[in-house]
Amino acid sequence: MTTQVTFRQADERDLDLLVELFDGAARWMVRSGIDQWKPGGKSAEHFRERIAGGEVWLASHEGRAVGAYELWWEDEQAWGPQPPVAGYVHRLMADREAAPAGTGRALLAHAEGRIAARGRAVARLDCVSSNPRLRTYYEAAGYRVVGEEPGKLAADGTRYGVTLMERPLTRP
Repeated sequence: MTTQVTFRQADERDLDLLVELFDGAARWMVRSGIDQWKPGGKSAEHFRERIAGGEVWLASHEGRAVGAYELWWEDEQAWGPQPPVAGYVHRLMADREAAPAGTGRALLAHAEGRIAARGRAVARLDCVSSNPRLRTYYEAAGYRVVGEEPGKLAADGTRYGVTLMERPLTRP
């Protein structure tokens, strides 16, 4: 069964909604004992910059926003300088109360489709090394670990470890 969500590119009118989705996902992580995102960790300004500098996509189900993700075309912070062969998925988030089952996979599939449509052959992402549950989720979606970056720089100046993962894509 395919999860029925529709996608549209986010714009500045969606800033509050994106912050709300992020904070909701962060609250779920805190409640679940996952030390990763924190409520208030991404502001409207963060999403404004991501919308201006790349792609941010919203997923809806039955007229309600249920998820979002950011798609970057380079990520030197985690991956270093790279040839333009990949797209980088960030901030994959689903509303744990409203999103139908399979929304996370639908978000990933949409991102992968966008990457392939741009003529790039690899979808990449990173996940916090201290979150094995998330790593397992991405592995089940076809991603494989290709490295570690022990000192990724956070916006607040601290450093943290991430697991680098990628998935080869078939062209459309």
